[in-house]
Amino acid sequence: MKKKILIVGGSGFIGYHLAKGCLKKKWNVVSISTQKPKKKRYLKKVKYIICDISEKKILKKKIKEKFNYVVNLGGHVDHSNSKKTFLSHYIGLKNLAEIFQLKKPELFLQIGSGGEYGKSKSPHTEENENKLGKSVYYKSKFLASEHLVSLFRKKNFPSTILRLYQIYGPRQDKNRIVPIAIDNCLKNKIFNCSSGLQWRDFLYVQDLVNCIFKVFRYKNRVKGEIINIGSGKTMQVKKIISLVREKIGKGRPLFGKIKMREDEILKVYPSIKKANKILNWKPSTHLSRGLQFTINDYENLRGLK
Repeated sequence: MKKKILIVGGSGFIGYHLAKGCLKKKWNVVSISTQKPKKKRYLKKVKYIICDISEKKILKKKIKEKFNYVVNLGGHVDHSNSKKTFLSHYIGLKNLAEIFQLKKPELFLQIGSGGEYGKSKSPHTEENENKLGKSVYYKSKFLASEHLVSLFRKKNFPSTILRLYQIYGPRQDKNRIVPIAIDNCLKNKIFNCSSGLQWRDFLYVQDLVNCIFKVFRYKNRVKGEIINIGSGKTMQVKKIISLVREKIGKGRPLFGKIKMREDEILKVYPSIKKANKILNWKPSTHLSRGLQFTINDYENLRGLK
């Protein structure tokens, strides 16, 4: 029998790649997002539902089916709008959890963020204290995680939380480090950057998708768990931008021209020992290869929004 999956935020970057992977497995895929996917992320066989998950009454009417798996990638990404951010990440998650306590999927997978550890020292482990700063985005993500952990403990709600770091790959929007660098270099532009001295963990998106399928495979093993997901390797932002420039052969990044945020944490990266052990998973795409795949895709899609 065909598996059915609901991807909340299925019109986004990670949602697109996960949906594509599910279609390859001949699964039925339903996406819920606040807007239609961009042309570059539209998949013909996906059923797209337009809905704001923070609006419970409407959400209940839209979700009529039962699903084997629910993956929550949803959330408002404009961090300047704190109300929308809180509604989409925390209230939205609470609404979904309420609905699926009755519909009972095999697993509810919450996609969280390494930012939930706040100012905790890297490498982050799942036991790290959450030293949250002022960010409403990270606070709402953390509250969502806490709510799910509580539901698992009190009601045995089948949920797992993955905390992600820097994910990159084809079809990502131009508001992240890698696509910004690719776009500017392909256009042979001189572009301003921060000092680039921040240390980050970059994971290729297909490795993440493979990891999510491992989560489904070992669903009984991972229920109630929080698991950090990354490449397990750290790199300075300056280095990754320089690598992109080197591969494309043009463009000129000017480091130190953009001031770093006051609350910027220089070292943010995870320990992925738990993921290695509990999921028997390791990333397989070397950064150089992942960047080349991303550059190639970007060149092929130029002009497609």
